[in-house]
Amino acid sequence: MTRVFVADARPKERSALRLLLLDLEMEVIGEAADWFTTLVEVPISRADMLLVDWDLLPINAPNVALDGLRKACPSALVVVLISHLDARKQAALSIGADIFISKGESPERVAEHLRIAAASVSTAISVADSEDL
Repeated sequence: MTRVFVADARPKERSALRLLLLDLEMEVIGEAADWFTTLVEVPISRADMLLVDWDLLPINAPNVALDGLRKACPSALVVVLISHLDARKQAALSIGADIFISKGESPERVAEHLRIAAASVSTAISVADSEDL
């Protein structure tokens, strides 16, 4: 089961994501409504996937923020959620996001992106386990 940490300032969006992840048989192991809490809780969560709202990242240095997140949880897949389709997609990918998902997409499309992300996490875990043998 894929373990997911959700970081989004909006309670309704976190709730919707939690329900969607549960429907996808993923485990929500932590949530944060601000960047500081995210950085404190992510390392102890042992998450496989981090869902991070772009708007939660510090505005003046999102690249530094995502780099810090990667260092805190190096094996986790980083999925950046973005509200608007614009140059921020390229920025999110170029500063260290593994996957970009637009919040404007239908729940079905968001679910499909998350299924694909979870499959890549499962594959990475299987490969790492076989290398340990």
